[in-house]
Amino acid sequence: MTTALDTALDTADELEPEHAAVIRATLPLVGAKIDEITPLFYRTMFTAHPELLRDRFNRGNQQQGAQQRALAASIATYAAHLVDPALPHPRELLSRIGHKHASLGVTADEYHIVHEHLFAAIVEVLGADVVTAEVAAAWDRVYWLMATTLIDVEQGLYDRAGVEPGDVFRQTRVVGRVDEPCGVATFVLESADPTRPLPDFRPGQYISVGARLPDGARQLRQYSLVNAPGTGRLAFAARKVEAEAQAPAGEVSSWLHDTVEVGDDLEITLPFGDLTIDTAATTPLVLISAGVGVTPMVAILEYLAANTPARRTVVLHADRSAAAHPLRARVRTLVSDLNNAYFRAWYADEGHGLMDLSAEELPADADFYLCGGTGFLQTVRAQLLAAGIPTSRVHVELFAPNDWLLDG
Repeated sequence: MTTALDTALDTADELEPEHAAVIRATLPLVGAKIDEITPLFYRTMFTAHPELLRDRFNRGNQQQGAQQRALAASIATYAAHLVDPALPHPRELLSRIGHKHASLGVTADEYHIVHEHLFAAIVEVLGADVVTAEVAAAWDRVYWLMATTLIDVEQGLYDRAGVEPGDVFRQTRVVGRVDEPCGVATFVLESADPTRPLPDFRPGQYISVGARLPDGARQLRQYSLVNAPGTGRLAFAARKVEAEAQAPAGEVSSWLHDTVEVGDDLEITLPFGDLTIDTAATTPLVLISAGVGVTPMVAILEYLAANTPARRTVVLHADRSAAAHPLRARVRTLVSDLNNAYFRAWYADEGHGLMDLSAEELPADADFYLCGGTGFLQTVRAQLLAAGIPTSRVHVELFAPNDWLLDG
């Protein structure tokens, strides 16, 4: 059944010929300067709207430039598709952005704020002599084609959730917490309002968690749900992100681990995310993960164990060691609860080497679900391609703002 969301994603976007010619001519120049444009855009936008950095955007990603690169990649990818329709339609890019925006409560009016500051940055970096009225009109058209599509996608997600745009935040109470030696804690939540139960979700989806930090900021981070749907409870697992040479400690993960206990209230959003299995299908599943990327796979396994234990399932995981493997005991229990499942792990520090799929029996008609770091996902996708697995059967999630770069 085709939904309004599908229609929004599949709508044919088309540039007028005069705009397409301008975009073809200026795309290399904009692309060459995008690393100057996007940081300036964010600086000016946050100066005008400091509440966006304080309460909406990931400050850690801003410090490291990840959000800037994500915006640049998405606009460049979309513009390239518009001027060359032979390129694959960026459906997955738009879907992922739409789900993440819905999980943050983004509304249509915010696209006007982005537009104002992004185009001011383009003019400042490229110069008014380059950004003529003709050039400005063409890039304005690109922006609003993409923005309108995303607004429609997000409206469809809000409609599906039965809420008004942006009304996704809910107050919950922590009713359980389980800490593992590997540095992952699982938090179990119930609605803080008995008259407003938490919604159901699809296995593989995530929620945003709102952390009220000591400096007054409300920072949001997204965490995959790890329990079975249909229980009235939501559970998510978070790994504490320690400081490294090139990156600070995780603000929200540290706050969760250090301060949130059973009985505390916690602000979350409704579940969103498109790395979800077709629960009506009977075809095999191959779940491939690395590190904390195992979390969406756990929810999928929970669903399978409770509802379709006979579905053929292959579970493959890579990690530093067995001790570092998040939710390892739960994964092994769930796999044993299935009637036709296979599990294998590669632990680099224990001499197993890196994940190698060449010797694995991969069902040709399976759907493949991947979650992990960028390098891992690129390597695994290359192995699947070499094994003859169609890209249409490979579904990817990366816990970073630039995950659509993997579609290239």
